[in-house]
Amino acid sequence: MKSNNKKKMKKIIVTGAAGFIGSCLVEELNRKGIDEVVIVDDFSREEKKRNWIERHFCEKIERDEFFQWLQQHYQDVAYVFHIGARTDTTEFDMSVFERLNISFSQKIWECCSKFEISLIYASSAATYGLGECGYDDRHDIVTKLQPLNPYGVSKNEFDKWALQQTAATPPSWYGFKFFNVYGPNEYHKGRMASVVFHAFHQISKTGKMVLFQSHRPDFKDGMQLRDFIYVKDVVDVLIWTMEQRPENGLYNLGTGKARPFLDLAKAVFNAMKLPEKISFIPTPEDIRDKYQYFTEANMTKLHKAGYNKPFTSLETGVNEYVKTYLTK
Repeated sequence: MKSNNKKKMKKIIVTGAAGFIGSCLVEELNRKGIDEVVIVDDFSREEKKRNWIERHFCEKIERDEFFQWLQQHYQDVAYVFHIGARTDTTEFDMSVFERLNISFSQKIWECCSKFEISLIYASSAATYGLGECGYDDRHDIVTKLQPLNPYGVSKNEFDKWALQQTAATPPSWYGFKFFNVYGPNEYHKGRMASVVFHAFHQISKTGKMVLFQSHRPDFKDGMQLRDFIYVKDVVDVLIWTMEQRPENGLYNLGTGKARPFLDLAKAVFNAMKLPEKISFIPTPEDIRDKYQYFTEANMTKLHKAGYNKPFTSLETGVNEYVKTYLTK
């Protein structure tokens, strides 16, 4: 039984708490003994219930009621992790992203500034487009980036807006550009789930894995590169940032080491203890001109800020994800 004399701990808010990264963040906060967590999301989706039902939290707030709640309880709040967003890269109705990814985020920023609550929010590597400006988290290139879809545009628009708010900012604030995150609790994401998730289910069903051919002479089939990062590493960085409070700003969050899709497919076969059967199909023509052949986070800024824990290798992360979560 907890002592009543113990100083009451301030609350940590996690938006998107029923989603992929948000639920993993709540789980890790719980593992560290932090139960004073307020979870915020649209909890109407029954298939996401298992992401939050067994977590420890002090309050559950529907997304549409969040700002009313915050106006009344801001004095009890220490930190906001704004992880919730519309992440569908195949959605082309910009008004959806305007409402959920830009306006909602701006309102959170304004509340955190007004009530002096520190903020970490989810940006995205989708802001980098085809990488014409590289994958560097310098602030001076944000206005030059050319995202390839409305989702990426919405994330970059908020990053630009945040950098302009020099007069009113949260006491500490960080926007993390997530690269290709994979790991448990993404089962509800459908087409937007990671390649690891889809590879596991494709191999389970057919015994083989199909990858896109390369349509560039400088890349062999299957050697298109992505910066794949295990969700547990993402969550570790987020909590470290809350605790250490480095310099405010935008930060990349990948491993800093791009890996081929072929390596990922082989890692899934190996984790499933099945022989490799990998074939290639043409990249669909409607996305071929926008298809990224290389993404890799420049992680210099985060390392200089003091985060030096090694990231999980692709093989180790895939092996744990498949054996501990997907096979169950």
